[in-house]
Amino acid sequence: MIDAHAHFEFYRKDAPRIIEECRKELKAVVDSITEYRKAHVWKSWELLKPYFGFIFPTLGYHPNEARRGNWEKVRKVEEFIREHSGEIVAIGEIGLDYHYAENEKQRENQREIFRHFLELALELKLPVVVHAREAEKEAYELVQKAGVKAYFHSYAGSVELAREIVENGHVIGINTGVAFIPEVKAVAGAIGVEHLLAETDSPYMSPFKGQRNVPCNVRVAIEWIAKLQGLSFEEAERETEKNTVEFFGLRL
Repeated sequence: MIDAHAHFEFYRKDAPRIIEECRKELKAVVDSITEYRKAHVWKSWELLKPYFGFIFPTLGYHPNEARRGNWEKVRKVEEFIREHSGEIVAIGEIGLDYHYAENEKQRENQREIFRHFLELALELKLPVVVHAREAEKEAYELVQKAGVKAYFHSYAGSVELAREIVENGHVIGINTGVAFIPEVKAVAGAIGVEHLLAETDSPYMSPFKGQRNVPCNVRVAIEWIAKLQGLSFEEAERETEKNTVEFFGLRL
C-alpha cells in the first residue's frame, strides 16, 4: 500500500518511531511538507531526509498560512523549493481554504499565493498537490488556467465537479475520512478507481474515534473504495497504488 498524502513532521518527536512502524506495512508514503504555522519546510525537510526513499517529499505553502499574506516568507519557501526541485515529486500542498479565511482580504492573499506557486510548478515542470476547502470550484479553475497537473487531496466537493476534474486529467484523493464523511463516500463511489489515490492526511482524519491518524490506516480508505465500487481489496489497492506511482513519478 501507498499513502498518497501524510504529514509525518506533525508528529514531531514521535515521527521516527511512527515512520519505522509504517515501513512494516507500507511500500511508500508521499509526505506533503508544507509551510504551516511552526512547521517550517526547512525544519521538516531535515527531520524527514533520512527516510527519503520510503518517504517521497513534496514542498508547498499551506493556504491557512497564505491567508496572512507574508510575502517575505513566500519568497523564502520559493527559494527552498527551487533549491530542492530535483528531489521533490510535486509542489504542495498549496491551494485555497475559505473555511478559516476570516475576510475577503485573507481570501485574496490565498488566491495570490496559490497562483504564485502554480506558476512556479509550471516553470519547474512539476505537478501540484491541491488543498481546497469550501473553495473546490475556484481552486480547480485556477489550476486549469495555470495548465498544471493536479492532485486534489482529501477531496470533499461535489461529485459533479469531481467528474469534471478527472475528465480534465487530474486525480482525486480519498482519505480515511471516507469512514464518516458523506461527501467523501459519494465521490469514492461515483468516480472510477482509475482516477483515485488513497491517503490518510495523517495525523488528521482518523477513522478511529479518539485516536491520532497514522499512514498505516490508508488500508481503511482502500477498503472503503473497494466496498463502494464493488471491487476486491486487492483490486482497489493495486489501482490506487498504480495511480499514485504514475501521478508522482515515484521510483520504487
